[in-house]
Amino acid sequence: MLLSVALALLVAQVLSGVLLFRAEQRRLESSLVSELAFQLVRDPRVDVRDDTTRNGQRGERRRLRIQRALESPVARGDLRDPERQSALRDVLEAQGVDVGELVVLTREVSADPYLRNRFRDAPRFFRERFDPRGEVVLAGMKRAGSDQWLVARVPLPPRNVRAFRGVIFQTLILYIVLVGGLALLLRRITRPLAALTRRVEQFGGVPDTGEPIEPSGPADTRRLIAAHNAMEARIAALLDEKDVMLGAIGHDLKTPLTALRVRIESVEDEAERARMAATIEDITGSLDDILSLARVGRPSDPLERTDLAALVASVVEEYEDMGEDVVLDEAERIAVPLRATWMRRAIRNLVGNALRYGEKARISLTNDGTEAIVRIADEGPGIPEDQIASMLEPFTRGESSRSRETGGAGLGLTLARAIAEQHGGTLSLANRIGADGGAKGLIAELRIPLAR
Repeated sequence: MLLSVALALLVAQVLSGVLLFRAEQRRLESSLVSELAFQLVRDPRVDVRDDTTRNGQRGERRRLRIQRALESPVARGDLRDPERQSALRDVLEAQGVDVGELVVLTREVSADPYLRNRFRDAPRFFRERFDPRGEVVLAGMKRAGSDQWLVARVPLPPRNVRAFRGVIFQTLILYIVLVGGLALLLRRITRPLAALTRRVEQFGGVPDTGEPIEPSGPADTRRLIAAHNAMEARIAALLDEKDVMLGAIGHDLKTPLTALRVRIESVEDEAERARMAATIEDITGSLDDILSLARVGRPSDPLERTDLAALVASVVEEYEDMGEDVVLDEAERIAVPLRATWMRRAIRNLVGNALRYGEKARISLTNDGTEAIVRIADEGPGIPEDQIASMLEPFTRGESSRSRETGGAGLGLTLARAIAEQHGGTLSLANRIGADGGAKGLIAELRIPLAR
């Protein structure tokens, strides 16, 4: 807003300066043409007193005699001024002068022979009137029926910069008063809004956001902050209630599941007992995923700077110990602020998904200067392009069966994405394209900012 106001004010002042400059130029041109006309229409034999005084003494009488010539005053190399010539003709004709021929031109004072001669006769008077380094506007007129030229000369006045100085000074005053006052007003408005923005960004990302924001600023801003504080209190109460409820649900469901584990031991059919145990484990895993997904938005542990390469390597070792085909191809040592427990869970979910559908997992860890990038590739069938986005939604699975090999609630990728976003990062999926143009597997790419 400040930039917009400052720019608008600058444009307005520039336009004002241009208009003042044009008005000043028109005034100077009108004065110059009027003086030329006065010299051409008056009696050239009249004396004019130089009224300047030097040390209290009256100046000498000098003759402002216009030049009378039989030839046109236009010399080789002179450029005529048609605009001034037209304006001077209008003034002369308005005074009843019968103009036969008229020329108006501008030349340097030092290039005018008549003025050079007059400088020798009356140097003080002419030096005060004409600047030897300046220019002179010369007008030559021949009346109708006359064979003589009357030549008048007026010094070309320098450009008047006082008007511009006034505009510049006025602009500075306006900037100090208007822009400065607006800056103070906007600061009073934006400071509480900036605090509110920081509070909204932090809310939910840290376990305790501290005391509510103190309402400040204009009345509307204070009302907004008060409304936010009330909303934040209600949301915090709901989240706390949710955590309590989830804890109770987890306890109430896991207790009978544990009892079922004990009871199935009495089943004599070993195959049936194994299927029942697998079902219980599947239910327990789904319950853990649901509870984790519900809690990921309100972590209780702080961010800690962690060696991400060591964390990925430890996850790979776990799967290698279980005999799974998991290989760490490349791992740069990168220290990243993490919640290690949650990040380990996200990587496990991605590796488990790769093994479930592709039987192999190839992992690499790199960084692009701003983010750490964990890539997990498999050699499975991939995912149809129109279904990739939906695979990150809850309870969406790429396999319709519910067997042990490809079972689950469809929360692994959703939980991994939620953990990535908890760390300010992203999770994306893309098919690996083979030489024949078909999918050769899936690549899950986890990006985590190097600093927060």
